[in-house]
Amino acid sequence: MTRTAGGAMAAEIAEQPAQWRTLLADAGPELDAVAATIRRYDPHTVLLVARGTSDHAALYAKYLVEIRLGKAAGLVSPSTMTAYGARPDFRGVLMIAVSQSGGSPDLVRSLEVARDCGALTVAVTNNAASDLARAAAAHVDVLAGPERAVAATKSYTAQLLALHQLLDRVGGGDGAAAAPLPDLGHAVLERGGEIAALASRYRFAQRMVTTGRGYSYPTAREAALKLMETAYLSAQAFSAADLLHGPLAMIDPLVPVLAVVADGIGGRAMAPVLPRLAERGADVCIVGAAPDAHVVLPAGAPEELSPLLEILPFQLLALHVAVERGGDPDAPRGLAKVTETL
Repeated sequence: MTRTAGGAMAAEIAEQPAQWRTLLADAGPELDAVAATIRRYDPHTVLLVARGTSDHAALYAKYLVEIRLGKAAGLVSPSTMTAYGARPDFRGVLMIAVSQSGGSPDLVRSLEVARDCGALTVAVTNNAASDLARAAAAHVDVLAGPERAVAATKSYTAQLLALHQLLDRVGGGDGAAAAPLPDLGHAVLERGGEIAALASRYRFAQRMVTTGRGYSYPTAREAALKLMETAYLSAQAFSAADLLHGPLAMIDPLVPVLAVVADGIGGRAMAPVLPRLAERGADVCIVGAAPDAHVVLPAGAPEELSPLLEILPFQLLALHVAVERGGDPDAPRGLAKVTETL
């Protein structure tokens, strides 16, 4: 049987709403237990460690921790512990490692060092039997199921949802705000034909910029990564605030800009940016809640959950651009599903 280029990635994108429904239905007891452990520990600081796509899920969690829990949060540089041998004082720190496979040695070592140096450690993975899950004091399974395509899609949104559900519980919530997501996700994916039509617009692009603010900034970063690893585009992601501090100078009509404009504080913060892009003649494609967006997202989810919906059009766009350019996004050249960094 002839394999269709991008078939696995397309199937896994389509699975996401059902996977979210499964996580919401089945993960509650484990999430409750881990959240209770975190509340008892009462960390003063939360650190997150991840690589690749999971790094963008960790960045999303950083926003949740600072905004919803009111605690200081940061992203760890694993090499400080793995390459330089640092042993920081982690007493009173919660360290959360986020990884699809749970197999990256540098993440495992980071958790081991953190645990030895006083931290409470939690792993969020798609593999409960992984080395990372075993290295942590507590584990959350994102329940995404096997992911065959090299480019992570369903495991990414599963991480976002699991992190939201965990941290919402830590803050005293019950995760109920996420209940509409599966139906809203289906509504986004039903517009796949419109998104596929956009792909021809970018078939010959050489460079691209993605941008967003607030909870949408991780979406911009993940969108750029998907375009780089599947369609081999040189895509750069910027917070919209950072974009105005210098990188705006490189924008011209030959550099398309993909902008995420959510319904909420982050979306309103994009208001000064879009006119500046227009002044430079940029080809801007907007994904968001505004009626004039090129891809209009359905209403019904709070801003903090919008990244699960926002990323779906970009996953589809990366898939279709890659195929139109003659590639196979299921097996990007030179990449493996698990990247073992030290």
